[in-house]
Amino acid sequence: MKDGFIKVASATPAIRVADCAYNASEIIRQARQAAEKGAQLVVFPELCLTGYTCGDLFLHETLLRGALDALGTVCAQTTDLNAALVVGLPFAFGGKLYNCAAVVCAGRIAGLVPKQNIPNYAEFYEARHFAPGVGLEPAPAKACGQDTVFGTGLLFQCPELPALTLGVEICEDLWVPDAPSAALAQMGATVIANPSASDEVVGKAAYRRDLVRGQSARLLCAYVYADAGFGESTQDLVFAGHNLIAENGALLTESRRFESGLCYADVDLGRLVHERRRMNTFETMEAPYVAELRLEPLEDDLADRYVPATPFVPTDKGALEERCQEILTMQATGLATRLRHARCKDAVIGLSGGLDSTLALVVTVHAFDMLGLDRSGILAVTMPCFGTTARTKGNAEKLAEAYGATLRVVDIKAAVDQHFADIGHAKDDLNVTFENGQARMRTLVLMDLANEVGGLVVGTGDLSELALGWATYNGDHMSMYGVNASIPKTLVRYLTAFEASRSGDGLREILLDVLGTPVSPELLPPKDGEIAQKTEELVGPYELHDFYLYYMLRWGYSPRKVFRVAQKAFAGQYDGATIKKWLVTFLRRFFSQQFKRSCLPDGPKVGTVTLSPRGDWRMPSDAVSALWLAEAEAL
Repeated sequence: MKDGFIKVASATPAIRVADCAYNASEIIRQARQAAEKGAQLVVFPELCLTGYTCGDLFLHETLLRGALDALGTVCAQTTDLNAALVVGLPFAFGGKLYNCAAVVCAGRIAGLVPKQNIPNYAEFYEARHFAPGVGLEPAPAKACGQDTVFGTGLLFQCPELPALTLGVEICEDLWVPDAPSAALAQMGATVIANPSASDEVVGKAAYRRDLVRGQSARLLCAYVYADAGFGESTQDLVFAGHNLIAENGALLTESRRFESGLCYADVDLGRLVHERRRMNTFETMEAPYVAELRLEPLEDDLADRYVPATPFVPTDKGALEERCQEILTMQATGLATRLRHARCKDAVIGLSGGLDSTLALVVTVHAFDMLGLDRSGILAVTMPCFGTTARTKGNAEKLAEAYGATLRVVDIKAAVDQHFADIGHAKDDLNVTFENGQARMRTLVLMDLANEVGGLVVGTGDLSELALGWATYNGDHMSMYGVNASIPKTLVRYLTAFEASRSGDGLREILLDVLGTPVSPELLPPKDGEIAQKTEELVGPYELHDFYLYYMLRWGYSPRKVFRVAQKAFAGQYDGATIKKWLVTFLRRFFSQQFKRSCLPDGPKVGTVTLSPRGDWRMPSDAVSALWLAEAEAL
């Protein structure tokens, strides 16, 4: 439960139809197995104490009594488990029989939830045996000699971790237009358990998977789906034990079908709570009854949660190519729309031969192609100065030629020397004035050339640089439209590589050499003709900073939580001291450099994380970082 994480499990025991004692023993065995692995919520299938396929045996008192005895056995033999169990059984209440889920914790029955939607079509004949539980207000009930509560709208909450609030719906309840889980989530349920007995037919698995994933997205919840499997009667149906665990639209895990067993996932409850607070359209309502789940906090090792080191970049190659194409199209569409609105047929880009300006050129080329404009209207300006190397200058010139842009070389050394003389700055003093003077001179050149040709200056700076404030104020910080404003550095690389993969041999070779060039502003004199100023040696690895940026801004992680998941994501690559060092750097720079982000030029949002002061990120420039830094430095 540390940092809002909790391990959950979805279980499919191998049962025997109508053998309640045997089924209870299998449920207990799997519950113990899951608890030993650290699971604090274990969901079992629908009617698992009896078997879903008992047919008219459900009308026999002997079976109903056997199911209650089996539930009592489960309670008695799991009192020592630090886990809540959701177990299915038939339960008689008020003269009617209901298909129910019992929530058991520390040997106590916290509540009994009836299935609300009883299917009676195709292969399903549940209405022959069970009454629908629609509209049943929570009421006192007796089960296994215990006082408990029976009804719909029940929630189960852990006092030690209020973010763990459980709601239950059963099988068909998910498949109807007004699923009970919607109201449960609005009442505060962050986890929905679904004990199910969904038989298998061709194509149903994909549909079921989409249902679970989609419901978790709509409800901003974790959804734990436990399906009946081996041991159910195959007289007319086959059950595959298709277990699924999803969180906010992402499928965390699923079982292999036609096998019994457990599947696990580490659910991030803090992430869900943050998202609900952020989305003001997620309306809430009061729950009619909240029962307690007495669980002792555990420190989960996150062994069952995948934490990608590059969260902005899909890991699947096919998905990555599709994402790259979509992003480039969005960037190009944004620029094309701005060019058309301004009635511009020309664009001006400062082309350094580095990654960011290369991507900006690629986007501009696509925008011109969209509008049917001659690429010669793209004025690519390379402005060599004290730190420029032959490699980057050469690549800039080759790129402009390969894309059919108009190349302009403006050597700014003399202009910068004159500027230093004007302000009394010694040329051999390689301080911040020496660096920023060059960056501002380049922006002056670009702006004036844009006036000359009647075009727009296309910005090249990326999201990572904006987060760190790694840009010269009113230098490369400024443009007329910033196409890379919401593209983090890790993604810039993949977009450029994607462009290279679909380019002809000559252009591909140039783009690959750009990708192989160290990231640098090239503002300090080279050493032996090579780049002397390497950004990642100064501010830290961009893959770490992008990781911090994603989890801090998108999901509201605290520095401690960011550090914890970073240790898992970068295990074997960076040690804890390195991760902490650059996390402190990130936090210090992120807060101190907000003033640069408060006056950013326009640029298209293409992902869920952006720092536009007019869009997703509203932060005062004088916000104090003390709380965040204190937590990070104490790690």
